[in-house]
Amino acid sequence: MPNPATARRSLTLTVREMLASCGVFTLFAMLALPGGPVLAADADRTFDPFGTTAGLAAAPCAIRQPAGALGLAEVVDLALCNNPQTREAWANARVQAGLVGVAQAPYLPSINGTLGSNRVRSEIEDQRATRRTVNTAAINVSWLLFDFGAREANLENARELLAAAISTQDSTAQAVFLAALQAYFQVHAFTAALEAAELSEKAARESLAAADARYRAGNATPADRLQAQTALSQATLTRIRVAGELQGARGTLANAIGLDAHRPLPLRPLGAVGEPADFDRNVEALIAEARQRRPDLAAAEAQLRAARASVDASRAAHLPSISLTATPNWQDSGGLTTQSTGVGVAVSIPLFSGFGQTYRVRTAEAQADLKAAQRDRLQLQVALDVWRSYQGLQTATQSMRTTTDLLASAEQSERVALGRYRAGVGNILDLLAAQTALASARQQRVQSVYDWNVSRATLAQSVGALDTSLLPVLSGEQPLPALGGKP
Repeated sequence: MPNPATARRSLTLTVREMLASCGVFTLFAMLALPGGPVLAADADRTFDPFGTTAGLAAAPCAIRQPAGALGLAEVVDLALCNNPQTREAWANARVQAGLVGVAQAPYLPSINGTLGSNRVRSEIEDQRATRRTVNTAAINVSWLLFDFGAREANLENARELLAAAISTQDSTAQAVFLAALQAYFQVHAFTAALEAAELSEKAARESLAAADARYRAGNATPADRLQAQTALSQATLTRIRVAGELQGARGTLANAIGLDAHRPLPLRPLGAVGEPADFDRNVEALIAEARQRRPDLAAAEAQLRAARASVDASRAAHLPSISLTATPNWQDSGGLTTQSTGVGVAVSIPLFSGFGQTYRVRTAEAQADLKAAQRDRLQLQVALDVWRSYQGLQTATQSMRTTTDLLASAEQSERVALGRYRAGVGNILDLLAAQTALASARQQRVQSVYDWNVSRATLAQSVGALDTSLLPVLSGEQPLPALGGKP
């Protein structure tokens, strides 16, 4: 019975002789090919022999914390860096890139090595039992030569799914971009609404003071004073409600840029909003451009192509495949060494699988039909998105102009009504009505500015053109670019 040290030396010798018998090519293949047993780079996550990650976007930037008052560009940048949706989309694209590598692997040989060491005891009647150590080593090399297109179809399926994942990553970035814009402008809208509510509350308080003064002078009834007090209470309630909505909008903005909702985010004030320019574009051209640029539609197209490739792979799976095989073997049995090498061609012919393959083909065909219907539905949705966004921008532009005139006339009407009431020639109902109209005009003005800002970004997103190059436009520094063509 050999001791453990002797057994280890014997096994080491087995490996050396096995490699020597296999030749230099086999040793090189074991060290260099993906899946090799001693390749240290396998542990490195950056090892990419097929270059499957070459088409991926750069990794999301590191999570950052806001510093100082934020403008629109800083808010969008923080959202794209910090929002988990962008990292999730990038990780999903990396998953699909890895599956492309998996689909490319069958084009290379597969090499498996086996080592064995057995202690054999033999006993023949009336003879002394014998013991010997049997060491074995073998390498199995298999290389798929032909399979009627199954590998090509599987690789095409993986590549199209990767293209879909990359397009989905772009679509996710635009969705995060738009959400950050909406949250940013929503905070500014509620800030302006709060200022308007405070002005309305101040005016109601002045009306109450005027009514009280007239009541003390004997020129007004108690009803005037009560109505003015009611108007002040209503204005106060409006101010409290708007202040609460502003805090909610701040939490939404913090969430959009990947921070906890309670984090305070100081914002730089918006510049003065000027008269909006006309936006006159051919809607049909915008829809055609959107169908070329929308990343979610590109993802749907890629998923359809992947489904069709999956149909081809399912059909080829029940066809024969031809492989080249090579099997060097080495055996040491009690000092008797045996070496052998076998090379051949193997043909695998699937004969019957309980009709499972038939239903797999049917399932793949149904999946392709499903993806085609989803693609068609999304094409219609793209046209609807562009149409709604276009009409929304037109409406917002007209509303901006109208609310400018509405606010100016309401402010003048309130000043006249307050002056008449203080002079004793007007009544409290006219004054309260004028103040109510002014408060409504202020809120409508705030809403129209918000709608106009968001409508510009929504139209760009519906066309698939929402990116950082539009930030100067959305900040009011440049006019809206010519999306699509003119009529």
